[in-house]
Amino acid sequence: MSTPEIPQPIYEVDPWCIYEKELHLDRLAQSESVFALSNGHIGLRGNLEEGEPYGLPGSYLNSFFELRPLPYAEAGYGYPESGQTVINVTNGKVFRLLVDDEPFDVRYGKLHRHERKLDMRAGTLTREVEWSSPADDRVRITTTRLVSLTQRAIAAFCYEVEPVEGPVRIVVQSELVANESLPHLGDDPRTAAVLEHPLVSEEHVSNGRRVVLVHRTRRSGLRLAAGMTHEISGPERLAVEAESFPDVGRVTVAARLEPGQRLRIIKYLAYGWSSRRSRPALHDQVVAALADARLTGWQGLLDQQRRFLDEFWSGADVEVDGDPEVQQAVRFGLFHILQAGVRAERRMIPSKGLTGPGYDGHSFWDTETFVLPVLTYTYPAAAADALAWRHMTLPLAEERARQLGLKGAAFPWRTIRGQECSGYWPAGTAAFHINADIADAVIRYLDATEDTEFEREIGVELLVATARLWRSLGHHDVHGGFRIDGVTGPDEYSALVDNNVYTNLMAQRNLRAAADIAMRNPDVAERLGVTTEEAASWRDAANAMVIPYDERLGVHPQSENFTNHARWDFSETKPDQYPLLLNFPYFDLYRKQVVKQADLVLAMHLCGEAFTPEQKERNFAYYEAITVRDSSLSAQTQAVIAAEVGQLDLAHDYLGETALMDLHDLARNTRDGLHLASLAGAWSALVAGFGGMRALNGRLRFAPRLPGGISRLAFRMRYRGRRLCVTVTSEQARYELHEGDPITLTHHGREFELGGEPVELPIPPMPTPPRPRPPQPPGREPAPRRTDPSGRPLRSPRVGDLQLSQTPPG
Repeated sequence: MSTPEIPQPIYEVDPWCIYEKELHLDRLAQSESVFALSNGHIGLRGNLEEGEPYGLPGSYLNSFFELRPLPYAEAGYGYPESGQTVINVTNGKVFRLLVDDEPFDVRYGKLHRHERKLDMRAGTLTREVEWSSPADDRVRITTTRLVSLTQRAIAAFCYEVEPVEGPVRIVVQSELVANESLPHLGDDPRTAAVLEHPLVSEEHVSNGRRVVLVHRTRRSGLRLAAGMTHEISGPERLAVEAESFPDVGRVTVAARLEPGQRLRIIKYLAYGWSSRRSRPALHDQVVAALADARLTGWQGLLDQQRRFLDEFWSGADVEVDGDPEVQQAVRFGLFHILQAGVRAERRMIPSKGLTGPGYDGHSFWDTETFVLPVLTYTYPAAAADALAWRHMTLPLAEERARQLGLKGAAFPWRTIRGQECSGYWPAGTAAFHINADIADAVIRYLDATEDTEFEREIGVELLVATARLWRSLGHHDVHGGFRIDGVTGPDEYSALVDNNVYTNLMAQRNLRAAADIAMRNPDVAERLGVTTEEAASWRDAANAMVIPYDERLGVHPQSENFTNHARWDFSETKPDQYPLLLNFPYFDLYRKQVVKQADLVLAMHLCGEAFTPEQKERNFAYYEAITVRDSSLSAQTQAVIAAEVGQLDLAHDYLGETALMDLHDLARNTRDGLHLASLAGAWSALVAGFGGMRALNGRLRFAPRLPGGISRLAFRMRYRGRRLCVTVTSEQARYELHEGDPITLTHHGREFELGGEPVELPIPPMPTPPRPRPPQPPGREPAPRRTDPSGRPLRSPRVGDLQLSQTPPG
């Protein structure tokens, strides 16, 4: 049985927009994810306004969830008893249209034109439709929607209908709908659990053109209020009615339109939720938010959205000449990364953002390791909020550590509210590296911002709690080395290993940073009970950390004895047997040399100072041959290190894979929501890969080099109150300071001062010629970014064999 080909791309290539020029009913769910709008608090999938047809309905509020049991065939001590699942909340996107009594449904009548556009500068999703009913009445429908980046509780819609030929009778029903029916999502354990009717009605009120519904969850004890109000314009004679029921609120507008007339409905939608506040308080909250939105007005919301995004792009934009698909994709990724975190405000950033229910809406280590670096250098306030959320859940992490017999804090592998929700121990609890990933994100944020208030209020406690975990989890052996045994690193095809290099290096950084931050903030450290002896023990453990090295092969084993394992037999693995985790038992994967996602290679990216250039080259070549990329997280890391070791064309290939993960639906599960970490990877591959950007201890370094398929790269970033722009060609790099005080930078090892005048420096030749391009496992090569005469990249015949997952079954 052969693997079906990945469908061809359905979106027009444009540098600032995602265009869908015609409706693809078989790809609705993918487009609903791609066209999702969010602000980190509210998330609305890009469903059609009329509600049907749909791939997967979706309206989400950050951290609004329901509980579900986690069944075990054989329970064990320390296993979490309950899971948390994001739920589809009250849907306010719906506008049902009747044209002379015929419901507007794209599956009936005749669809003359259907176009949608996600505008990443305006922050809006627009739709233009021309449709004839089965009775041959032709109308034009134009819609615009936004989720406000400036008013946290608000989304807004403009819905316009006009006749194309003769007069028509029009009825528009603007609705709030709770407990929508959801489709069966299949038996794939990676998809979200489906919860039927999770909301219980507490109140429904209609008044004029306003409706408010209040619900609560059955198990998690959360309360939700959703409200809508309208501004309506059109012919002089209009009929407007409002009504409400337990799960439906409706404002109905009826009009007769002559040619040249138009019915226009502006809908303001507000949400509020809480685990503590009363029903009247939430009701009043959404009414107040609606009043504020109406005061701002539709045009005011559009203007606020554009100004906000103009400011964001001034310190975040990336320009790519030579690869138009990647140009579109990197902005698409930045836009969705911003949407995921901009108004999260001390709540999590899920792995899918608020674009779909994949992975139950959980947050993983993906956030700190892949998403927060992008936000740290483009919109640092959102990175601070995400880490503040981790700090708020610290008591739960400390309780979990005590349950495991450890000190400090053991943060959950997957969660919504801070409790561990992974029922699979080897890839969940044993993946202790998440604690160091959180610490690394704190270190990076403090380095990039010099935010002393954050350091004292949040940073010290997070670094101290995670350092205490490592000191209690590891031990000094008879040779004096500090070992961390029985853990799982980033590669989930190896579990419960000793001295995973990534984990040990990240723990080492965590321990040293905790000792340093305690010394800088002695009063906070004293409050936390940190003694001089304890801080010294952290430094001792860090200095004695065991970092395995295979002298025979001249490479770092991913973990102790990894290079002594039998190699996976790729010649006997069929293309349709990927991802391996769905076709082979874990015990077989765990005892073989086969890598799901970059692990040792990720260590070389994040802890590059621990490796020599020659070690990086040898390690990279070794792990390329056994890494199957059954995870969407992997390609970006391989792109960064491929660029660093001189494999520029291979890095470009990996860049294409991570950047186009959702626009081309490479993993075939974009329907469940976007892969935020993979989208972040486009930025990482370009800025950290081809830009060679590294930052540590107040030093911002660049080592830019471009592949043959990219003629120019320019990127903007923020660092320590500065706004910088770096422009790279094959021959030189130009550095500009757009805002802030002069700064010392490094270009290919050469320090220079950047002030008011741009600095141009040549790109030096590589110190040594790169090694031959390393091979990948058969059939797992990334699609080449070769181009046709028009400059459009050609698709690889092997890309149809690529199937990915992001995390193992939970």
